[in-house]
Amino acid sequence: MREFSQEGHAMTRSEAERHQEHFDVIVVGAGITGINAAYHLAKQRPDNSFLVLETFETFGGTWWSHKYPGIRSDSDLYTFGYSFKPWVGPPIATAEEIRAYMGEVIEENDIARHIQYSHTITGARYSSKDKLWTVTVKSGKGGKQKVYTCTFLWMCQGYYNPEQGYTPEWDGMDDFQGEIIHPQTWPEDTDLSGKRVVCIGSGATAATLVPAIAGECSHVTLLQRSPTYFFPAENRNELADELRRIGVSDELVHEIARKKALFDQDETCQRCLTEPDVVKAELLEAAKAYLGPDFDIKTHFTPNYRPWQQRLAFIPDGDLFQGVASGAASVVTDEIERFTKTGILLKSGQHLDADIIITATGFNLSVLGGIPFEVDGEPVDFSQTVTYRGMMFTGVPNMVWVFGYFRASWTLRVDLVGDFVCRLLQHMDAKGVEEVRVDLREKDKDMKILPWMDSDNFNPGYLMRSMHLMPKRGEDPVWAHTQDYWQEREELPLVDLDAEEFVYSRQGAVARSVA
Repeated sequence: MREFSQEGHAMTRSEAERHQEHFDVIVVGAGITGINAAYHLAKQRPDNSFLVLETFETFGGTWWSHKYPGIRSDSDLYTFGYSFKPWVGPPIATAEEIRAYMGEVIEENDIARHIQYSHTITGARYSSKDKLWTVTVKSGKGGKQKVYTCTFLWMCQGYYNPEQGYTPEWDGMDDFQGEIIHPQTWPEDTDLSGKRVVCIGSGATAATLVPAIAGECSHVTLLQRSPTYFFPAENRNELADELRRIGVSDELVHEIARKKALFDQDETCQRCLTEPDVVKAELLEAAKAYLGPDFDIKTHFTPNYRPWQQRLAFIPDGDLFQGVASGAASVVTDEIERFTKTGILLKSGQHLDADIIITATGFNLSVLGGIPFEVDGEPVDFSQTVTYRGMMFTGVPNMVWVFGYFRASWTLRVDLVGDFVCRLLQHMDAKGVEEVRVDLREKDKDMKILPWMDSDNFNPGYLMRSMHLMPKRGEDPVWAHTQDYWQEREELPLVDLDAEEFVYSRQGAVARSVA
């Protein structure tokens, strides 16, 4: 496969590396993951040139693009925050607070000069002959095409389509005379004052939105087909607060509070597996403490699955329950028959009057940003690849995708993968090679190939709808994303980079890239 410069002429590897548009590593995305990757490269690989490509006009990813009322983290910032940067605010943080934290990381580590904003990747092609990725980009409002080359591609763009959320097709939607809004594309001029609002959904987004708008609209109804487990608690970390009170440094407070949060999370996950009925009873009692003994907990807040089979949604200070208890919000558990001109008709026959309907019904999963990939002129179908530990893929050289955890903070895996990638790059340098790929070992030839995720273990709707698009996993945990942080934090730093599954190759003498 031939590589081409912006002027259109064929470009060899050495020409590319002399060209200003070549980088050792290209990081895709300047969200919470991409900024972490940039930090790892800056600190652990200071001699490598790298570029961060971001489709939005600024950093933040989800925390920039999502504008709906009350948007906040659903993981505590002692574990969702970076290991190297102390978090000093409340455990559950707003999007604005998270972006401010990220901005400090960018400024303190001189990362801004590595980022190109408003740069949308339109394709990525790998040449085994030249050991290069060629990345085509549309930049700016005019969509000017640019071409970059790199040796290694680090995909940090997340796992959902940021342009369009998931909304089911219900009968009569065109008949509704009010406004239908998906939180992912929330109009900034939305006026909820005095409006009757129905919010469809039962996950973290709905649990965030409903209490945030309950005091603004005339009334908000949370309409759910089935309930979700919610974990209410104060939005404070007593241990961290006490350590600060006695003068412990922010760095040490962060380290201790992070360890304690991880210990508690692991204990909760294990209890959900070993004593799910006990955990279930505790969660329902916590809800009852806010809602009172007469509220129908069984109908509205008792799911038909065990805790943590789907994501356990944290609600700070029980704000969702407080909104329901106050009467500003209500909960209806039923199925939709159809939309009407004035609201929603339910299968029970009840009609919910509405001026605005919010569809907090999830998102559309996007495999590696929906970017078209080619290897040696052949399109890559990731559903036909097998994943190495949920981050590399058979048949796709010199690339890592960061896919975080569901039962622990996403960023925990970002840190682990960051260390792994930097160690892998160092190993490639030591071996004098320019390419690494993963291949099934001889003993894996008869291994059973399975879907990306075991649905008995974790089965949210967005994943089930798109499982056919995802890479496959194998029975051997080496060929799977185990979703087990506590296991991976021990295993990943010790991975033998000369193990049989890693295949390295080199070509002739190669000039160093331009920093």
